Amino acid sequence: MAFAACTLARQIFESLSSVTVLLVGAGETIELVARHLREHHVRKMVIANRTRERAQALAEEVGAEVIALSDIDERLKEADIIISSTASPLPIIGKGMVERALKARRNQPMLLVDIAVPRDVEPEVGKLANAYLYSVDDLQNIIQHNLAQRKAAAVQAESIVEQETSEFMAWLRAQSASETIREYRSQSEQVREELTAKALAALEQGGDAQEIMQDLARKLTNRLIHAPTKSLQQAARDGDDERLAYSAQQPPGWNSAPFSYFQDRVNSRL
Repeated sequence: MAFAACTLARQIFESLSSVTVLLVGAGETIELVARHLREHHVRKMVIANRTRERAQALAEEVGAEVIALSDIDERLKEADIIISSTASPLPIIGKGMVERALKARRNQPMLLVDIAVPRDVEPEVGKLANAYLYSVDDLQNIIQHNLAQRKAAAVQAESIVEQETSEFMAWLRAQSASETIREYRSQSEQVREELTAKALAALEQGGDAQEIMQDLARKLTNRLIHAPTKSLQQAARDGDDERLAYSAQQPPGWNSAPFSYFQDRVNSRL
């Protein structure tokens, strides 16, 4: 509740460094509120409490002024924000008291946050113009709303992380694939030059052109698909479905394109 009350104050006032806050009570909840307000550099804090001794210790910690409960009526007009949490069985701040304060303030708005049970502020105060009263129930609704927003933000964040991770991994695979393709092309060029030289030598020796070209196509095909075939076989033996699927999705036609290419070349020359 203490955090919710301070959050509400920060949402309504652009900066707490220009406001005066009246804290009514000096119990655990008000202690937490006072510490939160100090962290946000509130301009001035005034603590009103039944016993001065308890309030004085807190005031020294957070740099606040201490007044008696009986002084609230006179000092209320100074406060932009009033946060109250006492164990009083009866309201401490009444409608008439707030009306007088608003008049003295020339109707500058006041935020009243009543986090006491039973209430410290008469509910009728909420009907006054420029008096904005929030009770425990209101704060609970704000807390639930903020919780729902945080959950929605968490879901959105997870979605963003998942999408960005997926895109990054795709990019990473593309970089890896690009390097692999360059290496594969380089190796393929070496194989092509080697086998072509052997085929030309065989042709110069008067060998049958069709047989030589078919042999060239077969050997080139076998050499080109040897590495990817072994990778697929190893993935299958390891039961690595992900690697098997990835290997199977590599540039299509590894085992058919080279043979078809050279077979077409053979047929065109026969």
